[in-house]
Amino acid sequence: MRLVLLGPPGAGKGTQAARIEAAYNLPHIATGDIFRRAINNKTALGVKAKEYIDQGKLVPDEIVVGIVEERLNNGDCQDGFILDGFPRTIEQAEALSALDFDLDVVLNIQVSEEEVINRLSGRRVCQECGATFHLEYNPPSEARICDECGGDLYQRDDDTPATIKERLDVYNNQTAPLIKYYQERDLLTSINGEQSLDNVFADISEVLEELS
Repeated sequence: MRLVLLGPPGAGKGTQAARIEAAYNLPHIATGDIFRRAINNKTALGVKAKEYIDQGKLVPDEIVVGIVEERLNNGDCQDGFILDGFPRTIEQAEALSALDFDLDVVLNIQVSEEEVINRLSGRRVCQECGATFHLEYNPPSEARICDECGGDLYQRDDDTPATIKERLDVYNNQTAPLIKYYQERDLLTSINGEQSLDNVFADISEVLEELS
């Protein structure tokens, strides 16, 4: 089963991808992770990508697609995969299609902008172990202290309201057009992402069970 997760920042794509991975034994392929791996392993494409990143430039689509293709050709993807963070643009979607990795479904997790801002601005992360909390939905037992290791909790720079708005603008301009793109190809299924995590996963599972 080959699937793509779409949705704005804060929609819960990573959380649901981890659940899908565990339930259906599919590798979760997050763009950020495979970029870091390619760079750390100093693959040819990883070295090229690092040159752009070090200069503060966007990595060209051909390099992004190449790194994704390298990952999808690994043995663990033979029976399917979950793509999270790719494709981000119509051009990347067309490039993925050209690679002959035919998708089974594109799950669009729908969350309002107001809910995105609420979720991300309330997120706090442990400086020591990376555990994540939320001031409203999953608060730490003691303010600013991690329940897992006792480390200090902080707010990421990209979780401030102003930065979240910028991230949403980028999503709306670059990635949201993929909704129509995959709709026209009868691949898109929308999921209400403002339910509980369990209910979101239940809706996703219902879709995937029909495919398996």
